Amino acid sequence: MSLRVLVTGAGGMLGRDVVERFRRHADVVPRLRSELDVSSPQACIRGLKDVRPDVVVNCAAFTRVDDCETERGAAYLVNAKGPGHLAWACRECGTRLVHMSTDYVFDGQGRQPYRETDATRPVNVYGASKLAGEQAIQSMGGDYLIVRTAWLYGRHGPNFVRTILRLAEEKEILHVVSDQRGSPTYTPDLALGLWWLVAQGARGIVHVTNEGTCTWYEFAREIFRLTGRDPDRVRPVATRDYPRPARRPAYSVLDTSFFAALTGGRLRRWNEALVDYLEAEGLPASDGEGEGAADPLAAG
Repeated sequence: MSLRVLVTGAGGMLGRDVVERFRRHADVVPRLRSELDVSSPQACIRGLKDVRPDVVVNCAAFTRVDDCETERGAAYLVNAKGPGHLAWACRECGTRLVHMSTDYVFDGQGRQPYRETDATRPVNVYGASKLAGEQAIQSMGGDYLIVRTAWLYGRHGPNFVRTILRLAEEKEILHVVSDQRGSPTYTPDLALGLWWLVAQGARGIVHVTNEGTCTWYEFAREIFRLTGRDPDRVRPVATRDYPRPARRPAYSVLDTSFFAALTGGRLRRWNEALVDYLEAEGLPASDGEGEGAADPLAAG
């Protein structure tokens, strides 16, 4: 019998890729916010009783990090209370909940990749609201999987790569932050990783990102290089010289060893995934060696 999966936030950048990937293996019911608003407990229980899914994948989130600082109520409603409502509804219906969380639950003061068991200490409202969502799910005592990820970009929404390519056409020199380090993660690859975890029946908290790390500055230079632009047009700048409303963790690399142990593989390196993204956007990328990108899930 086919697994029945309900996806909330199905119109978002990650949600659309989750729907596309999961439909290859399962009976998927996508739900937009207008169809299932996670901020309403009544909408959650009604939605689950109507669909009767085996699994709910929650991609609904308030992700505009800087706006969270001034729209704290809205951020907590969607990122904290919403997951709690879904967890309650899933518990009542005997459904497994898969919830998306973030590297921003950590303070970024570490220098080794963060493990699932490391202490959380968010430095902005977005991270705090997402951590509260994790805690709300755990407090319900139901069947859950929390997946933390980082630095998302994909075909179905605004993202860092598109911003850099737009600015490359507008400015001769770009200044990009060089003292924040993480793992850029391509949403179709993440969706594949989620499916592997669901298929394995994973529970608890798992970190999932593309492999490898870089700074935003290094990420931008690679975008320039792959699209035939001069990377030296990208110049480094310190976070303190580029103030934003929300603080960012300086180091938010996630340790994906547990994911590898559960699935028997790791997501490919971030720069290999970037080649695929650029080609999907109609911007054929050259990696300098005439080779295509690796498989999304690599053995190891």
